[in-house]
Amino acid sequence: MTTVGPGAQLEALRRGAVEVISEEELLAKLARGRPLRIKLGLDPTAPDLHIGNAIVLQKLRQFQDLGHEAVLVIGDFTGLIGDPSGKAETRPALSPEEVERNARTYRDQYSLILDPARTRVVFNSEWLGKMKFYDVIKLASRTTVHRILERDDFARRYADRLPIHLHELLYPLCQAYDSVAISADVELGGTDQKFNNLMGRELQREMGQEPQVVLLTPLLPGLDGVQKMSKSLGNAIGITDPPNEMYGKVMSLPDGLMIPYFESCTLVPLGEIREIARGLVAGGVHPRDAKKRLAREITARYHGEAASRKAEAEFERVFAARERPEEIPDVELPRDRLKGGAIRLVRLLVELGLADSNSEARRLISQGGVSLDGARAAQDTDIGVRDGLLVQVGRRRFARVRLTE
Repeated sequence: MTTVGPGAQLEALRRGAVEVISEEELLAKLARGRPLRIKLGLDPTAPDLHIGNAIVLQKLRQFQDLGHEAVLVIGDFTGLIGDPSGKAETRPALSPEEVERNARTYRDQYSLILDPARTRVVFNSEWLGKMKFYDVIKLASRTTVHRILERDDFARRYADRLPIHLHELLYPLCQAYDSVAISADVELGGTDQKFNNLMGRELQREMGQEPQVVLLTPLLPGLDGVQKMSKSLGNAIGITDPPNEMYGKVMSLPDGLMIPYFESCTLVPLGEIREIARGLVAGGVHPRDAKKRLAREITARYHGEAASRKAEAEFERVFAARERPEEIPDVELPRDRLKGGAIRLVRLLVELGLADSNSEARRLISQGGVSLDGARAAQDTDIGVRDGLLVQVGRRRFARVRLTE
């Protein structure tokens, strides 16, 4: 157990927390001098983690470093329901194959942030999958329909007469039971999980356990500065993005997001961040210099200091001097993907890994962000492909086509 006192632990844990319910309870738990069991639930609904997802994982790592037990609850069972949090319509349920594939990706990626040797990973099918229908009825008796409909998204859908399926109403209760099953002392979650996390407190109290403390972290705005960071919206910085790409994406942020990103995504001391904020307002700190510092800090956190410095040098070389990168990746493209030596531009971008989906590729083209051999591609059309064709997306991403048999 850490030698850091409970008051100092609480002060450190406040950073990046939007709300703690409640600080008094957390302080009392910390004062007992035993490792606390810290729960974080992850439904495997997306195949890749981004730095927005990483905020709550970094908070869990902070608890680990203070000597507490980290428990990752992978929602392989609840993923079959689909978390309705923040949704205006029923979320499609995942297939067991999708759940397993995405859960495997989470297992591969969480170790980039957490200490695997000190992380316990459990799957909620271990207890939810064994329930009989009688057990479900008994669990459902622990709350009321009125209480479930207090949740904002359910309340809006009910008021708008939009469908709310019965299985969705069970989701918060299932997630709450996870806290009972592992006897959680603290549950972490984004602000969109507040209702579900508080339901865990209520259910623990109902079932004779001491209620967990709920610590909520912010939802990070994406690169567009408008919507929540999301891979599907194309506004995300993936934690496995290559260093050059990660650095460049941070440099594309709107200036107004710099301070929230400093606070949530870096380890820069809060006092120093406040100085940067004051300097930006007073004009003593140039926004570009602050953003370069931010890009270095975030890239170094996931790739190390050396890779971060190299990414910065490459960014300066390419974008200050408007040069191409020194190393452009060759991407193989089988000739049988072409028809008469041509391929639709949208499909080409996806095949080369320059877009995650056809819809993202169309968006990139419509925004004028795609070039072929240096010439801007104005529309989606059939493209004649030769060996060595240089494809560029935005300012940072390049691929050279290598045709294979």
